[in-house]
Amino acid sequence: MIIGLTGGIGSGKSAAANFFAINGIDVIQADSIANNALNKGSIGYIKFIEIFGDSFFDNNDNIDKSSLRKIIFTDPDLKKSLEQIIHPIVKETISKLIISSKSPYQIIEVPLIFETNSQESYDRILVIDCDEALQIQRTIKRDTSNENDIKNILSNQASRIQRLSISDDVIINNSNLEHLKNEVNNMHKFYLNLVKDQI
Repeated sequence: MIIGLTGGIGSGKSAAANFFAINGIDVIQADSIANNALNKGSIGYIKFIEIFGDSFFDNNDNIDKSSLRKIIFTDPDLKKSLEQIIHPIVKETISKLIISSKSPYQIIEVPLIFETNSQESYDRILVIDCDEALQIQRTIKRDTSNENDIKNILSNQASRIQRLSISDDVIINNSNLEHLKNEVNNMHKFYLNLVKDQI
C-alpha cells in the first residue's frame, strides 16, 4: 500500500514522515530526489544545460539551486520547463524504491500532489494540516525566511481546502511534536490493519 503524505510548507509533514520511519516504515522523500536530480553529471543536469545553458551555474559549475528556487516562484514558464526535467526522474526513482521496499506499506513524502494532479499514483493520501499562521511561524523559525517569501511560496501551493479535497486521511498539526507523534502512531496502526485486510 502506497501512502502519499502531503501538506503545505511548515505543516509538519517531514516531522510526521520521521515518526513513520521510527515505526519501521520506508519513507521516500520526493523533494530529496528532486533536489538530487540536478546534481552535477546527472541526467537531469545534462538536460538542464540543454534548455537553460549555464545561466544558473555557480563558480564550480554546479546549478545554484537557491537562486533557481527564488526565480521559479515568479516565472511560471521557467517553473514548467524545470518540472518537465525533474518530474520524470522523480517518478522513476520512486518506482524503483517502492519495488525494493520491504516495509508493510510505503510513505511517499511529496508536497505537490494536488498541484501535479497525481493523486491516482497513491492508494491513500494523508494530509498534514495546520493553520496558515502556524505554517508561517514555523517556516520563519526553521529557515530564517522572511514572511513575504513564505507567503509567496504559500500562494504557489494548493490551498488548504484544495489539499483536503483529495485527502483520505488527515492529521491536524496545530499542537506540539508529542501530539503529532501520537497521531502518527494511531495512523500507523490504522494502516497496518488496512494492509492486513488486503492480504
